Order: sequence, then C-alpha cells, then structure tokens
Amino acid sequence: MINKIVFNLLQVIVVMAFSPLVKGVIDYLKETVQSRCGPSIFQPYLDIWKLFHKDEVVSEQSSWIFRFTPYMVFVTPIFVTLLIPVLTRYPLFFAFMGDMLGAGFILALGGFFATLSAVDTGNPYGPMGASRTRMVGFLAEPVFMIVFFTVSFVAGSTIPYIVQKVWVTPLSNFFEPSHVLVMLAFIMLIIAEAGRIPVDNPSGHFELAMIDESKGLEYSGRGAALMKWGGSMKFFVLVSIFLNVLVTPWGLAQGNSLGAVLLAIPLILLKIFAFIIVLVVIESSFAKLRLFRIPEFLVAAFITSVAAMITYFF
Repeated sequence: MINKIVFNLLQVIVVMAFSPLVKGVIDYLKETVQSRCGPSIFQPYLDIWKLFHKDEVVSEQSSWIFRFTPYMVFVTPIFVTLLIPVLTRYPLFFAFMGDMLGAGFILALGGFFATLSAVDTGNPYGPMGASRTRMVGFLAEPVFMIVFFTVSFVAGSTIPYIVQKVWVTPLSNFFEPSHVLVMLAFIMLIIAEAGRIPVDNPSGHFELAMIDESKGLEYSGRGAALMKWGGSMKFFVLVSIFLNVLVTPWGLAQGNSLGAVLLAIPLILLKIFAFIIVLVVIESSFAKLRLFRIPEFLVAAFITSVAAMITYFF
C-alpha cells in the first residue's frame, strides 16, 4: 500500500513537472513547421517562473471567485491524476475513488470556475470569451458522456484501469470499428477542451476572437502562473487518458518496483511526443473555424461517438 501511495505521488510530480514541457514542444514544432524560429521548448517554465515573481493586480469589481479560481484550475488536474494510469498498468491507491466520468466532471468544475472569474472582473472581453467557452463546453460534455457510456458497455466499467485491461490490452480489440470511432471522437474532444486549432487558436491574442485564452485575460502574477500551469496539466491529463486508457498501455510499468515505474517516465513521454506530432500535423493542416462553425465540429464528434456505440451493438 505504501508503494502505491508513493507511485501516486510520483504520477502527480510527473504531470506537474512535464506538462509545461509538452506545451513548449508543441509551440516549438508548430513554429518549425511554419518555417519560423520558435521559442525554446523550456519557455513555458520561464513564463511560469517569471509570473510567480511578479506582483498581482486584482480588479476592485472582482469577488472571492476571481481569487479562488486559479487554485481550482491548478488543483483539479491533480485530483484527476490520482484516478488515471499515468505510469502504471495496475491500479494505485486512489484508483477506485472515481471513474472516467467523474474525472470529466472534476475537470469541468475547473472550467466552470474559470468562466465565472472571466465574468467577475467586469471586463467586456471576459464575458464574451466566457460565453463562447460555455458554448464549447455545453456541446463537448455530451460527447464525454457518450464516449464513456460506450466504454462502459464494452469493458463493463468506467474505471480507467479496468477499461484499459479489458479493451485495449487484447490487440484484436484495437481494430474494432467501435474502438476506432471512440478514439476519433476523443481526439476531437481533446482539441475542443484544450482550445486547439481548428476550434481555437492558443497563440492568438486578439480579444474579440479569444475563446479559451479569455478565461485568464485579467490575471497577472501568481494567478496567471497558476492558470497557465493548470491549463498545461489539464492537457497532459486528457492526453494521458487517451493514450494510456483508450489507445494502448505500452510503456506503462507492470512491476511494483520503483525502477520499473521510473523507467515508464521516458517511455510515456515518448508516446506523448508521438501524439504531439499528430496534433501538430492536424493544427498545421486546418485553419481556425469561424464561431458559427464550431458547433458543427462538436456535433460531428457527438455523431462519431454515437456511431461508436451503435457499431458496438450491431
């Protein structure tokens, strides 16, 4: 039991330590593909460090929600990390405290508070971006539910470790049409939830076009650092669920020794790097959708997830 607690804490440390690096690699590769000289892959670490050492300015119109939100955005991905396989194939200490649907609701809670804080300051651009964020979230949540319902029908459970063992461990299950459709729907979900192209442009700073970035527009200093760090961890957690639960358990530690778990860290990062390359290709191949086209994108994800469920039964 002590080992499982230690490994759970190690998973949290890995997510906290390497999530800014994942964002830095994505930004660097995107700039390289566009034949531009991009920032260092360690730039997110420098940005977070700089923001932690800056003064924080808080609007006089804001309430306790504005001050509380950065901590909520920062903590919610850490809670989800305790429930999912990041480094091990076997369940850890907190594995059965919540399922994949519960993890989705925890992440949605952080997004809900971020939306409230964007409205709280009285800035005209914050509520505009917050309403768009809620529109995306409102359309993305049904996809979450249908994906997890399909998973529960196949695996008989929504606990990530059980899903991984029943569905993706036998190689023959990987090529089932229902599995392929669920993976496609979840990729579209990651793009929408993380504010990536074609749903949103994370590198854009035009207030009238912001969606996900507008939630942290009014933050400075420590609050801005926590918002950026929490956003990076949320993306890392979503990618971990996709790769380790729905795609393949390759790279995860099977033994109970500390050496096996430490060896899993570079293997998991290598798997995430492969996913990053796919994501960069997607983002470099499409333009940002207009606002009224975003619902069509998420409806397509919903139809794909429903088709996965229908395909499984018939």
